[in-house]
Amino acid sequence: MAYDFGAALNAVHAGIDAVAEQNTARVIDAFRGHRVSDAHFSGTTGYGYNDAGRDTLDAVMAGVMGAESAVVRTQFVSGTHAIACALFGTLAPGRTLLSATGAPYDTLRGVIGKGHPGSLADMGVEYRELLLRGDGTPDLGGLSAAAARADVVFIQRSCGYEARPAVGIDALERMIGVIRAVNPRAVTLVDNCYCEFAETREPCMVGADLTAGSLIKNPGGGVAPAGGYIAGRADLVAAAAARLTAPGVGGECGATLGNNRLLYQGLFMAPHVTAQALKTVTFAAALLDAKGFGTSPRFDEPRADIIQTVRFGNPDLLLRFCRGIQAASPVDSFARPEPCRMPGYDCPVVMAAGTFIQGGSVELTCDAPMREPYTAFLQGGLTYEAGKYGVIKAVEAMEAP
Repeated sequence: MAYDFGAALNAVHAGIDAVAEQNTARVIDAFRGHRVSDAHFSGTTGYGYNDAGRDTLDAVMAGVMGAESAVVRTQFVSGTHAIACALFGTLAPGRTLLSATGAPYDTLRGVIGKGHPGSLADMGVEYRELLLRGDGTPDLGGLSAAAARADVVFIQRSCGYEARPAVGIDALERMIGVIRAVNPRAVTLVDNCYCEFAETREPCMVGADLTAGSLIKNPGGGVAPAGGYIAGRADLVAAAAARLTAPGVGGECGATLGNNRLLYQGLFMAPHVTAQALKTVTFAAALLDAKGFGTSPRFDEPRADIIQTVRFGNPDLLLRFCRGIQAASPVDSFARPEPCRMPGYDCPVVMAAGTFIQGGSVELTCDAPMREPYTAFLQGGLTYEAGKYGVIKAVEAMEAP
């Protein structure tokens, strides 16, 4: 536990804390503005009619995200599900979807592509893809031409399983500006998974029409037991909510089953927990870079998400590191991660996740597709102290004879 990277890492962490302070103030202001009280923490059953806690949380999330409207529901089973509802709410047969950041995350490919009953392709939506530039950044010139013919432009901010930088909020603002200049009617839909509260602005604050994400990532603060959110233009949020439930029902139903307090408390904690995760992955970047492994971003580079990529170049080292993360976890430390086939992925995937919330990747987790160049995707850390401990133990496991 004696690793110390001195003033440089301390300066990075001070910057992370400053962002968390601004974001915490915005969250608290939204709570205060909507007069959140203990009465909002009780839940409903059945249809969930007249759930004041649920409806107020929607309004709070809209305020936090800088949006006209939002829908926050445990009925979203994942971030992919929330994004899918947004896609199906904004697209129809004969319309065109453009992915402006290359191929989307693996689990979304089934939502978009052929061979999956009920997919966008199955219902007659045309799909186009704009490749990123050689350095992994958005191709603004290509975007200007491609967006002119699109009905919905999809932008994935985090890297997914690709070796590219996340799309920072300034870069996102430039992309939206290009789209607006050539096609004002196009809907901009932003996958915000892993990115919430990493910076002081969110997608709707820079002109996005819709943004969506998962509550078991940043905005759930490690407390929300399940769910996702969609925020943005009121008409588009309503259309997405109708895909979650049914046309004519929309966001007016959905029992909260006693979970409201956890969702509120998770959102309150989210800026701080996101900062803990960012401190963890910056420490990991510094340590693994010193060990000679390729890291992206480097520990002192700007960050737009909580994901740290580490290129091991060797399947055995990758597995050792993931197993070390698992062994240092507070939950299921005795488990041994093994690569396996999983729904939505095109190759075996190894996942280390000793988490309190199943699949909660704002907690310290590490996963990787078992394919060259054998890159691990490390994310999360509910507390910096535990995250640092886990990273060190994973390095020790990797270096053991």
